Amino acid sequence: MNKLIDQQAADNIRALAVAMVEKANSGHPGGPMGGADFMHILYSEFFNYDPSDMEWPFRDRFFMDAGHLSTLMYAQYYLLGNYSKDDISNFRQWGSITPGHPEVDVKRGIENTSGPLGQGHTMGVGAAIAAKFLQARFGNWMNHKIYGFISDGGIQEEISQGAGRIAGHLGLSNFIMFFDSNDIQLSTSTDEVTTEDTAMKYKAWGWKVITIDGHDHHEIRKALQDANNETERPTLIIGKTIMGKGCVAADGSMYEGHCELHGQPIGHTGADYTKTLLNLGANPESPFDIFDDVRAFYKNIITEKTLKAAEKKAEIAAWRKDNEALAHKLDFFLSGELPNLDFATIEHKAGLATRVASSNVLGYLAEHVENMIVSSADLSNSDKTDGFLKKSSALKKGDFSGGFLQAGVAELTMACIANGIALHGGVIPVVATFFVFSDYMKPAIRLSGIQELPVKYVWTHDAFRVGEDGPTHQPVEQEAQIRLLEKLKNHSGNSSFMALRPADSAETSVAWKMALENKKSPTGLILSRQGIKDVPAKGNSRYNEALAAEKGGYLVKEVENPDVVLIANGSEVSTLVAATEILEKENGLKVNIASIISEGVFRLQSKAYQESVIPKNKPLFGLTAGLPVNLEGLVGEKGKVFGLEHFGYSAPATVLDDKFGFTGEKVSKEVLEYLKTL
Repeated sequence: MNKLIDQQAADNIRALAVAMVEKANSGHPGGPMGGADFMHILYSEFFNYDPSDMEWPFRDRFFMDAGHLSTLMYAQYYLLGNYSKDDISNFRQWGSITPGHPEVDVKRGIENTSGPLGQGHTMGVGAAIAAKFLQARFGNWMNHKIYGFISDGGIQEEISQGAGRIAGHLGLSNFIMFFDSNDIQLSTSTDEVTTEDTAMKYKAWGWKVITIDGHDHHEIRKALQDANNETERPTLIIGKTIMGKGCVAADGSMYEGHCELHGQPIGHTGADYTKTLLNLGANPESPFDIFDDVRAFYKNIITEKTLKAAEKKAEIAAWRKDNEALAHKLDFFLSGELPNLDFATIEHKAGLATRVASSNVLGYLAEHVENMIVSSADLSNSDKTDGFLKKSSALKKGDFSGGFLQAGVAELTMACIANGIALHGGVIPVVATFFVFSDYMKPAIRLSGIQELPVKYVWTHDAFRVGEDGPTHQPVEQEAQIRLLEKLKNHSGNSSFMALRPADSAETSVAWKMALENKKSPTGLILSRQGIKDVPAKGNSRYNEALAAEKGGYLVKEVENPDVVLIANGSEVSTLVAATEILEKENGLKVNIASIISEGVFRLQSKAYQESVIPKNKPLFGLTAGLPVNLEGLVGEKGKVFGLEHFGYSAPATVLDDKFGFTGEKVSKEVLEYLKTL
């Protein structure tokens, strides 16, 4: 402990944050200036990682919630050697590795993409759950910590309730969060928007809460010691800080704690850029320098961290030697590979709802995939994830031997937690709810896609056939929204999402196979509430035929030189089968039927294959229980799509099928009317 060097290091972080924002003429300097003291003490004295092996699986992890405070991270990691002077001086510029909000970059210490407030710390909760899950299986030597950093805005975002409740309920003692409480937000002071007692709120959720002066290094140190020694509860450290700590006006007076310091360069405020840098001990002519004493100090810190990590690695090596089978299993979990799975052996009764077929698959996975956490938003007996739960058990405080997370009614929280589980590594996250409630999850789904995380989403009750529950529970526009993500590329150039809507039980097994094998992006399985007639098999194995769905689409019925090609996915495929029986017997038409489980995957196939399934020179008719746009890209300008263009109504599913025109007889008439127009 050296008070002088500690203060110099914190001031160096402040000066760097100010300089980055000023040069970019864009950003948020005030918050990083307030949080600098905590970051320095955390990283110099408590944070365990290996500077020579940044992806070491057993490192501590830091999850930033307040992504607008990215300069706080870049400055801290610059002191630690993770960024160069050029990197930080090009903050927010094209091609730089220091974007305006941090984007996951583990090799430089960035564990998560953040920006939308509330999601960052919730991903941290997910990482803590994954760490507890693995610790329960491999031993208490796996004792790394997950740190979160949250601001007033993140505390206010509604998702913080779900994250706080679940973390407290599960007793995530490995999760330590710093709340940078500076009483200022972007457009107001916090007292204009809230009078809640944050400490009491978190205590009510079962957290250990410590309130400190966020600029007092002794108090920060003591709080982190107490948090690291806590064995029963997550810890919230409320650090009372000053927005724009260290800012100076042109007349030399202090200019701290002002709202305007939050979201713009300080040169645009009542503070003076040059005098502020001088006050912090920086050289205005070379503002991106690391102070000499700070550089020497952090050089020693890096050496110490590396040596400490080596000691931990020696401990792990000894454990590996004594536990070869467990060590092999751990390596397998961390590899992201799958065990040998035989989906063909999963048995389904005839005519199942695809949610029930999914339940059968989940029961199989519970017995064959040991590193999976399945979660449901209080719907496990309805979205049928209880197929997994019945062969596992729920995660509980002090007992993470099971593999099921009862998230409660918190769809967005649950999805963010899944992102955190995926970011931690070693565990496969699955989350489930009704498809209509995917609306609650969209912000997390988007971050799944941006971060390229292989989260598996299970959405049941996929259409108006939810029936009596009425329009609030009947998804009409949701499939169109989700499938847009299939058209959106991530930064690796791949589709940002894979959406799968299987036509029957066999396709459901194939969809699960596709989901588990997809490691490049999140996957959504869109499943029916109601029973569906199985697609007739051409040969001896419907499952083997359904494997063609791995190409995104295929012909479930094929004749030579068809008069029309009918196109659908999900339960509408069986409706097309019923319509085709009428068209062939009563109208003498030759009909092909295409099941397109995923247009995104289908479009990745060769043009020749796509043409073999959906020929451009034939009449094309699509049927969808959602918006017509779901299939319009497949049928083209000359084709026709019959779908819904209105919300649902409350009535039995069979009544709605008839009223909306989704019976074999009524669809056959729609096809005939379409053919008359050609």
